[in-house]
Order: sequence, then structure tokens, then C-alpha cells
Amino acid sequence: MSRAQIVGWSHSQFGRSPLEDTEQLMASVVGPALEHAGLDAGDVDGIFVGVMNNGFSAQDFQGALVAMGNAALAHVPAVRMENACATGSAALYSAMDFIEAGRGRIALVVGAEKMTATPTAEVGDILLGASYRREEADVDGGFAGLFGRIASAYFQRYGDRAEELAMIAAKNHANGMANPYAHMRRDFGFDFCNTVSDKNPYVAAPLRRTDCSLVSDGGAAIVLADAETAAGLSRAIGFRARAHANDILALSHRPDVLAFEGARRAWSGALQQAGAALDDLSFVETHDCFTIAELIEYEAMGLAAPGEGYKVVREGITRKDGRLPVNPSGGLKSKGHPIGATGVSMHVMAAMQLMGEAGDMQLADPTLAGVFNMGGAAVANYVSILERVK
Repeated sequence: MSRAQIVGWSHSQFGRSPLEDTEQLMASVVGPALEHAGLDAGDVDGIFVGVMNNGFSAQDFQGALVAMGNAALAHVPAVRMENACATGSAALYSAMDFIEAGRGRIALVVGAEKMTATPTAEVGDILLGASYRREEADVDGGFAGLFGRIASAYFQRYGDRAEELAMIAAKNHANGMANPYAHMRRDFGFDFCNTVSDKNPYVAAPLRRTDCSLVSDGGAAIVLADAETAAGLSRAIGFRARAHANDILALSHRPDVLAFEGARRAWSGALQQAGAALDDLSFVETHDCFTIAELIEYEAMGLAAPGEGYKVVREGITRKDGRLPVNPSGGLKSKGHPIGATGVSMHVMAAMQLMGEAGDMQLADPTLAGVFNMGGAAVANYVSILERVK
């Protein structure tokens, strides 16, 4: 079987973009991604688009918008994927399936979201579309409220870990200072993140503003090729493994809402498939939509026992100079979280590191990367293990 490999990419600035919509955001990254891969639009066999939308724009049929920005792609088969906050990874994995089924040799993956043009109250309601509305639609604070409930349950069972959450936020913002694509390049420091104030109020107690990722606009693109084609190009990042596991949508139906069982299964499956252990990874890009999510993800990936993720934080294991750096890009917390672009962006950040093209973010000689992207409250869980092939 021919394995799909990443051969090029492009990434927009995340934040409040002057570009009007996803059509323009996607157009801004498609051309540069193809150029980075050393390919032309005529080489593309399939287009896979990740846009959640769900009300951010009245214009849907997002898969068809890529060709609006590049007429040379007008007759290339194009589809749009949606899987909540894991929409970008859903598009990427679908493109890999396309190549590995022998249906094409080159695939273009594009993720984008335009969020900041929508009033804040509407943003909250749109994002609640990734929850089980029958039971969770009236949660105060929207999706932040759901994770606030998760954080409260975690604190009740394992003790107040607000300080450790502040340490995660401070770590990711410090890392984001080196990321030219990040929405917020500001090192807030632990004290600010750990203090409730007018500038850092509770959003959904015990989560403060610094515990929550940002509403952002942005786009990212990846070019995939089969192994034979990739061998003739300038760069190639391979997937030693990839896994996708789901969990129950309704939080009330889960045996243990703090277990992140789908995430655990995805991590376990990917590491087993890769023939690797966590200690073999050089770094991880993980889905820190909220700091409590990153803390529980440490436990789901096997870095700590349940309730002991705080030790990982306290010991500095996941700092940029630690044993397993987590989110050297700044993560969603600093980089921003334009829903459809997020999963694509996370894989771009990992590929940049492995190719030694991460600029000021660059780690020393990384060889194996883990990427974890999740949709909803750890409902759709994707884990990739990446390595440099060429």
C-alpha cells in the first residue's frame, strides 16, 4: 500500500483577519502550499476541505469554494468534511484514505474558519453545535461552560488544580511568542494567568479567560502525495501511525467524564501501530482548547496516572526544555482556534519542526512527533505519529 506523505504546506496568520470569509482564507493558503510542495494546480487529484461553519456564514458548500480562488482547480473532485473541532484532521485523514486507496497521487487539504465577524453570543451558540444540545444547550458559558463543568468535577475528585492550569496557560503563551502565525504573541506569565482580575475574569468557573482558547480566523493547507511521488519532491513527512477513536457525545452517558476514553484509545492505538512509546516522541502538539483539556490529555496519552497530570506540570516535563515538550507552537491557547483550520495547522506545526523549518519555534533535532486533535469534549479523537522521510 502506498502511504500518503506530507510534501508541502502553508499557514495564514491566525487572529482577526481582514480577509472576509473562508473563500478568501482558503485562497490565501492554497497557492503557497502548492508552491511549497513544488507542484502546480494541475497535479492535484483531489481536494479535501475542512470547515465547520454551522452558522458562521450563510455561504455553505465550502468544498466548492477552493476553486473560486483558483480556477485551475475547477474540475478537480472536491469534498468538505466536518467533525467539530477535529474537522481539519477529518479532512486530512480522508485525503490520506483517497491516496492510499489508489484513487489519486496528489491531494490538497485545506482547513479554514472565519469566526470573528460573528457576534460573541452567536459564536457561543454555534460552538454548542458540537455538544449534545438535547441536554447541554443551556449550559451557562456555552462550550466553555461544558469544560468548566469538567474542570469542577476534576477539582472535586482530585483537588484544586487551578495553579497547574495557570502554568499550562503561561507555558503555551510563552511558546507562542516564537510563533509568527499565532493570534496572541504575548507572554502573560504565571501570576497573571493564576489571578482572577478585570483583565482575566472567570469565563466559566473555575476556568478564567487565560484558560480558554481564542476565537480566531485562519486557514492552513497541506499537500499530500503517495510515497513514490513524494520521493521525487523536496520534502516528505510520513505517518508512522494514525488513529481515530470516538467517545459518546452526551457527557451524561459516559461512565467517567474525566477519563477521556476516546482520546486514550486513539493514543494507545497510534503508539501501538507506530511501535513506539511516549518516551520515543520528540514533542507533541495537543488540543488545548481549554487548559483543563491539556491537563487531562496528559493522563489520556499515558504521561501520568488519572489525577496526577499536575505532576507533569510541576516537574516541567512538557515545557519546551522538558522531557516531552507539548505545544511548542503555543497551542490553541496562543496560536488561536479557527475551528476548521486547527487540525491542519497542528500537523503543519509538527511537519515544520521535523523538517527543521520552524524558525524561532525550532526544537533541537526532533525525530518523532505526536499530534492530538479532538472534536467536541473529546468525542472525535485523532492521533498522528509523524516522522521525517526525506
